[in-house]
Amino acid sequence: GRLCHRNTRNYGQPLQVHDRYNKCIGLGTRATVEDATAGLQVPDLMDEDADFCGVDGTIVDRDAPSDRDWNGKQYHIHTFGCQMNLADSERMAGVLEDIGYRCSTDPSNADVLIYNTCSIREKAEMKLYSALGKQAKRKRQHMGDLQIVVAGCVGAQEGEALLRRVPELDVVMGPHHANRLGDILAQVEQGNQVVATEHIEISEDITQARRDSDITAWVNVIYGCNEKCTYCIVPYTRGAEQSRKPEDIRREMLALGEAGYKEVTLLGQNIDAYGRDLPGFAADGSGRRANTFTDLLNYVHDVPGIERIRFATSHPRYFTERLIRCCSQLDKLCEFFHIPFQSGDDQILKEMARGYTADRYKEIINSIRRYMPDASISGDAIVGFPGETEEQFERTVELVRSVGFDRVNTAAYSPRPGTPAAVRDDQVADLIKADRLNRLNAVVNEIAERRAQRFADRELDVLVEGPNSRNTDQAMGRTRHNKIMFFNGDGNELKGKRVMVKVEDVKAYTLYGTMTQICD
Repeated sequence: GRLCHRNTRNYGQPLQVHDRYNKCIGLGTRATVEDATAGLQVPDLMDEDADFCGVDGTIVDRDAPSDRDWNGKQYHIHTFGCQMNLADSERMAGVLEDIGYRCSTDPSNADVLIYNTCSIREKAEMKLYSALGKQAKRKRQHMGDLQIVVAGCVGAQEGEALLRRVPELDVVMGPHHANRLGDILAQVEQGNQVVATEHIEISEDITQARRDSDITAWVNVIYGCNEKCTYCIVPYTRGAEQSRKPEDIRREMLALGEAGYKEVTLLGQNIDAYGRDLPGFAADGSGRRANTFTDLLNYVHDVPGIERIRFATSHPRYFTERLIRCCSQLDKLCEFFHIPFQSGDDQILKEMARGYTADRYKEIINSIRRYMPDASISGDAIVGFPGETEEQFERTVELVRSVGFDRVNTAAYSPRPGTPAAVRDDQVADLIKADRLNRLNAVVNEIAERRAQRFADRELDVLVEGPNSRNTDQAMGRTRHNKIMFFNGDGNELKGKRVMVKVEDVKAYTLYGTMTQICD
């Protein structure tokens, strides 16, 4: 990455940053983060954020590893955004623990403070700057050895500009550099600020991720995204698609199975596009690539010890009947599909550059239900895309009703820097977006409640993840349909086991029942 040299922390003095060719770039006067964020308002358009980590993000919390010496220092990782970011945070935790750090859930105790960021929603960015303000003030007051890192998509998006905005930062890095964290921190120890945002060829990951769970695990199969959706910043922050080799993915899953993991979620920003960048074509003369996502599922399905396989996120453009048929034939594949639709209006979908129509999306869902009638379907929807009319919004509502989703992650459109949609002059007013979001959420919850009723009085296979944190007399697990299940039992004793649970109470997104059998 580019090295930004600084020998002293002389806030208020002119800052000089050197690029990788050691040419000086003048960046003006160091402003404080309070100056940089002055006047910024967080739009309160949603009661609940659609991102995986929620509005406030997720704090990494793990026990100290017993097989590594402690260097006396602690790290704190605060993750915003999607499953990809959670997987990146696990890898960064693995890097830090390999070099002697231990985890702290309290940022004030940390020697290395990492914010793994999301740029999909403006709200997540504003949460970041709020947190940075507090830590920057702490760093200026104490002038200690605290190292502050902004990783993830905001880091990739902002790069050196983030150093101008928050000069107390030591590292700004994109998602591709998660495995290089140890080397990057070593450069900081030498007195440098580091910007590592170039898109690099991702070599096979030899870092042992420090996973949040010892039951379920994320496994990246493809990095980046080649789509150019007009509202989305991801292709600019995560780079072009890079598929891992099938044998490397299988090797990681074999290690997980040997370590006692029971469930794996295969991850990709656009997972159905897996293999497009790998060499060769299928031997059957079909014209398909030699390695498709369907081929990968067949290849890894028999990994010993892994009892369940999920995957996310799918793009309707590449979701084929061949893939659906494969999922119906592989018994470890869970009956759950997450396929974002974004809008129910064809003109909006065209302006988003999504590459499909509402009818095509419905055809995909119909095919899934033809092969797997009981499958759960979730999606993503955006309201208030520039130029969206009331009639176009109503077509999104109609699609939600006609498909019958088990869950929909909804969001009001948020302009992201550098995207085509952000510069359009027909932006929808925030109040209109908020109203549409509330109305759509009411329909989503109504449909989810209705769909959940099919589980009433059924016995379901549940993988126990531990005790219910709010009621320790209950265990908590997840069904194959990705429904959270609570039932009476010792969650610590049952953790990692598959059990059968008779459903007695049904909520839109949660089931309650009584355990009838321990399967293993």
